[in-house]
Amino acid sequence: MTMIDQAADASGATDAAPSESSALYRLTGVTRTYRQKDRVVKALAGVDLDIAAGDFVTIQGPTGGGKSTLLQLLGALDRPTSGSVVLAGTDLAGASDAELGRARAREIGFVFQGFNLIPTLTAAENVDMALEPLGLAKVERAERVAEALAHVGLADRADHKPGELSGGQQQRVAIARAIVKRPRVLLADEPTGNLDESMRDEILAVLEALCAEGLTLIVVTHDSAVAKRARRRLRLERGVVRDITR
Repeated sequence: MTMIDQAADASGATDAAPSESSALYRLTGVTRTYRQKDRVVKALAGVDLDIAAGDFVTIQGPTGGGKSTLLQLLGALDRPTSGSVVLAGTDLAGASDAELGRARAREIGFVFQGFNLIPTLTAAENVDMALEPLGLAKVERAERVAEALAHVGLADRADHKPGELSGGQQQRVAIARAIVKRPRVLLADEPTGNLDESMRDEILAVLEALCAEGLTLIVVTHDSAVAKRARRRLRLERGVVRDITR
């Protein structure tokens, strides 16, 4: 069994729209508004969206179109102004702060454009930090860290610090940190934005392999070459989501 088996058990992705049973995320009537000085900004305008377990989805759109806001809602980092954001049967919109914290710690992995690694820690130590909220025994933590680094092809770089790694290797460490807790979903915000074309393809291959094992993958990107690799492509503009897969 692979470390993504937990996500694979929930997988049911197809090329068709997600069914009631296969939807990992279900967003219904989601709005998010912000007040900026004397005006109200509507970042999301009544979003209805299902995302199937085990799917690979990309989100594109102009700057200020609502992509970051949507990712924050999917990642249990924020709540909608109205509507529901259901993750695996739990409505994040009505969840307590503690429940949102548990969802982030156990269900959701995050990867960002900036690798966000601590420069004074080794690759293994950076990955291990993601396990602190889970209260696991030291032996299990060490086993999970080694497994995660091996999963992204960095078993031989565990003792290296970020400054001793290439950009692509640093992003692979960041991916290992995201998957070490065995989440259901991986949210990636411009994960290849700081990489050249060769390293971009290297990271995409890692992400696609994880998705093939059952991990749900949702990627915000400006890069059409990245978006075209996804099974499902969404465009978010002026707070409205459109499916542009076909």
